[in-house]
Amino acid sequence: MPKETMTAKERWLAVLQRKKPDRLPTDYWATPEVTEMLLKHTGTASAEELFAALHIDVPITVSPTYTGPKLESDQDVFGCRYRDVKYGTGSYRECVTHPLANYATVAEIEAEYQWPDPDWWDYAGIAQQVEGRETNPVRGGGSEPFLKYKDLRGQEQAFMDLVLNPDLVHYCLDKLFELAYMDTLRIYEQIPGKVDITYVAEDMGSETDLMLSPQHIRTFLLPRMQRIVDLAHQAGAYVFHHNDGAIRRVIPDLIGLGIDVLNPIQWRCPGMERQALKDDFGSQLVFHGGVDNQQTLAFGTPADAAAEVRENIRILGADGGYIIAPCHNIQPVSSPETIAAMYEAAWEHGWM
Repeated sequence: MPKETMTAKERWLAVLQRKKPDRLPTDYWATPEVTEMLLKHTGTASAEELFAALHIDVPITVSPTYTGPKLESDQDVFGCRYRDVKYGTGSYRECVTHPLANYATVAEIEAEYQWPDPDWWDYAGIAQQVEGRETNPVRGGGSEPFLKYKDLRGQEQAFMDLVLNPDLVHYCLDKLFELAYMDTLRIYEQIPGKVDITYVAEDMGSETDLMLSPQHIRTFLLPRMQRIVDLAHQAGAYVFHHNDGAIRRVIPDLIGLGIDVLNPIQWRCPGMERQALKDDFGSQLVFHGGVDNQQTLAFGTPADAAAEVRENIRILGADGGYIIAPCHNIQPVSSPETIAAMYEAAWEHGWM
């Protein structure tokens, strides 16, 4: 087995800069239940020990401390309330109240609703979050405002608003993007030049096609995302773009924005076939993900997971430009043996 000659940070940066790493980097996305399962399986006592055992190059995420008005335990800064919804082997926090659901006009929201203030967060501790962890890539800042808009209005109403209430969508997204912009800017100011990855996300795809029309994406989302992308690049950070599902039709638009990394590569969705993505966009994008957690990791064998990693390395990793990771958060339905096999195959076959 070859010897590592790079840290996790150096490995990520080599791929992002289109240079040759010692091996392809790996990343970890999983639910807390899966992490607990893997800790027991590997006999490790902490997430850091787990990542070391499986040779995972996970970034550290820096974030400010909330110091604003007191919140209830089930409430966020936007007034959305949440509860745990169990699904058998774990639970997710789901939004159950939508503070802007009953408003019909921008004037009503302006008169009655309080938007969070950027000064509700303290950024003084950001630098300390990096100290002693300089060998890991650093992730900080970013945006995903339409996701929050859906919580504020309710999923169905949010999509209807794109057609029926465009003024309201524009107004709310401006507020949400401005908050994300200020958060990102203040993180950069605390650790100048040290943020490697900024997460600029929006889920636009379903299992078969886009959930939003290209026209709505270009009208409501892309111009606002451009501000965050430009801010990240000015600060020397790479833009990591998460976008689930069958999004082939808007990948050229996303490249036009300047995204650097495309995640999660759900290659079983129409139009997301790996070879075609690599052929058409591989010179412009780094691919992140690609190990299917809906079928392969969920119901496949360890041999299936290892074979898929090898196939991804052959296709997506040709000439570099690939970070090995699951397509999304691994769920508890996946066996620890299958998950470990994914990372063992990456370690064995990912050397460049």
